[in-house]
Amino acid sequence: MSKEQIKVFDVKVFGRLMQFAKKYRMQFYVTIISAILISLFAVVRPKFIQYIIDNYITTKDKNGLLIYVLIMGLILILETVTRLFFIYTAHKLGFTIIKDVRMKLYNHMMSFKMTYFDKSSVGQLVTRVVTDVERIADFFGQGFFMIVSDLMVMVTVIITMLFMNWRLALVTLIVLPIIVYATKIFQKAMKSSFKEIRAQAANLNGFVQERVTGMKILQLFNREKIEYKNFEEINSKHKEAWVDTIMYYSIFFPVVEVLTSVTVGLVVWFGGLQIISENSTTSAGEIIAFIMFSEMLFRPLRQIADKFNTMQMGMVAGERIFEVLDTESQIEDKGIVEASHFKGDISFRDVRFSYIKDEEVLKGISFDVKPGETVAIVGATGAGKTTIINLINRFYEINSGQIKVDGENISNYTIPSLRKNVAIVLQDVFLFSDTIYKNIVLNKEIPLAQVKAAAKEIGIHDFIMTLPNDYHYNVKERGAMLSSGQRQLISFLRAYISNPSILILDEATSSIDSFSEQLIQKATDKITQNQTSIIIAHRLTTIKKADKIIVMDKGLIVEQGSHKELLANKSYYSNLYDMQFAS
Repeated sequence: MSKEQIKVFDVKVFGRLMQFAKKYRMQFYVTIISAILISLFAVVRPKFIQYIIDNYITTKDKNGLLIYVLIMGLILILETVTRLFFIYTAHKLGFTIIKDVRMKLYNHMMSFKMTYFDKSSVGQLVTRVVTDVERIADFFGQGFFMIVSDLMVMVTVIITMLFMNWRLALVTLIVLPIIVYATKIFQKAMKSSFKEIRAQAANLNGFVQERVTGMKILQLFNREKIEYKNFEEINSKHKEAWVDTIMYYSIFFPVVEVLTSVTVGLVVWFGGLQIISENSTTSAGEIIAFIMFSEMLFRPLRQIADKFNTMQMGMVAGERIFEVLDTESQIEDKGIVEASHFKGDISFRDVRFSYIKDEEVLKGISFDVKPGETVAIVGATGAGKTTIINLINRFYEINSGQIKVDGENISNYTIPSLRKNVAIVLQDVFLFSDTIYKNIVLNKEIPLAQVKAAAKEIGIHDFIMTLPNDYHYNVKERGAMLSSGQRQLISFLRAYISNPSILILDEATSSIDSFSEQLIQKATDKITQNQTSIIIAHRLTTIKKADKIIVMDKGLIVEQGSHKELLANKSYYSNLYDMQFAS
């Protein structure tokens, strides 16, 4: 275990978390003032009880006793109201801050390169945004402010005891160093445990998320028992991480309880001796007050240990969140050109790219797409076809070379304006758990009538109208209520309605039935008229009408030309074509 891992209190992380509270200074100060008032109210009660015992109970003054009991009742009410206000403001501030943290984290992740998501577990990222951020709310609401309140109570109690009877105060404080030392050891052990808990929780979330998403494959290959054993192992590690913390709790709190009882015994013994001795100013009320003070001193100390653990969990979560916030994985948007509409002139010049360093996927490719031209890109799996469209949209940064649209380097365009003008229909269509209409417009202000008109133009309106609630049919998570062909049709309409300057179809007909393919082909013919289009497909029958076909192999362009020209060459393309139609 490294020193950094067992550091009891990380000042740097604490400082960064407190930066989020700057925006809410007034709420912060009001909460601190409430904590100060609680500490003042806390020492008033024992003093009142001492005064009542020494001046009214021992003298049997019933009237005076009643008056002071009523006054003490009023003080208790004020203390309760102050404590309620303190708890409310502390927790409200905590949840207000995590709203800001979550928004900042989510916004930061939205701008990451696709490379980051390619290498990261979805379950772990969800843990960061949801669970870890919740721990930051506990850091403020149940950790920091509660500790401040308890520390103020302890300081006020110690000062009051020293002024009342310094000898009795020293007796009360004699076990304090032992408890403080035990607390320090406890906190160090808990910091290490909490790191392990957060790590195991992220692994558990990641495992469950991945298996639920791939449940069909899991069942198809009869992996239920295997995955159950894997889950049992991960779940056991998560349980063991929590069991360690329970062990530390079960040792620490009984030790503190015993030491507290020893302190009470010492106060009664030493205070009793002072009362018995001659010329002593110690009274019975004072001993009762000191017993109450000792409880008020050690009870917060026990609570501080627990709340410090809560605060540590918040700081551990904060470390994990700051790891993401400190990740520099954004595509730099230094573009100053706002593209309102493209003519559609695309140019690749000696473009090289690799997902993994020194493993090039594109090896210096060059080609041109003229405005209004339909260009098809074919080749074996892994040839680099899909990579080309990822680069046009700037999902990744190229290693070298140039990509231009309308004669302008794509890095000179602002990313939003670039992507707004490029529509893609992907092979793996993603639909949100919402209505068909909202999945088509994606919250853009496009009237339903316009969507219906577009659907009629490309021939899929009738299919949508056969569904329950037609355009308001909820497709559920990832479009589970639709077939792959139906999802593809919705995706095509989504691209068409955006009126793009450049249309890209990435394997758009690779996993759909013949009827859906006919609809897509009809729509493709319509939407690609007089518009720049790039079609990537394994099915060579879908690209015969393309103006130009680019044939790729292992990251290189091996052939270019029309369907007839490439067949006549009797080379790579003709071999692909012959293999598909040999029967």
